[in-house]
Order: sequence, then C-alpha cells, then structure tokens
Amino acid sequence: MRSRHDHPVPTSRSESLALERREVLPGVSRPKALFLLAATLSFLISVYLFFGGDHERGIFVGIWVPSILAAGTLLLGKEQPHD
Repeated sequence: MRSRHDHPVPTSRSESLALERREVLPGVSRPKALFLLAATLSFLISVYLFFGGDHERGIFVGIWVPSILAAGTLLLGKEQPHD
C-alpha cells in the first residue's frame, strides 16, 4: 500500500515526461511554478530590503523579477497546454 508521500517511479521515457509536466496548480506546470516562485521571492526580498532602509539593494533585487520572468518565458515558451 502506498502512502500519500510515495512518489511514482517512471518506467518509461513517456512516463517520466508526464511526471515532469505534472501540474502544481491547475494550468501551471512544475517548471513554470518554479520560475513564478523565484520571481515572487525576489519581489518579496526586494520589498523587505527597500523598506528596511537598504534602498539600493532593494532596487537591485527588484530588477531581477522581470529578468526571471523573461528567462522563464524564453525557456518554457514552447510549452503547450495539456489536453
């Protein structure tokens, strides 16, 4: 009997690709979610730094957000929605 923490083990290439494309949220694949998480963390850290008094570092880290999102779009742009 499997516990809810057991991860399925892929037995073929197509199964491993299906596991990679597993959605974290409806319509959001795992790689896309990682880019969104990185951008969100960058934004939150930049707000913390900026309003904590370190304005220059806050702005510097805040500039990462569009760069992270652009990298995600470039690398995952060919990703097609699942049917």
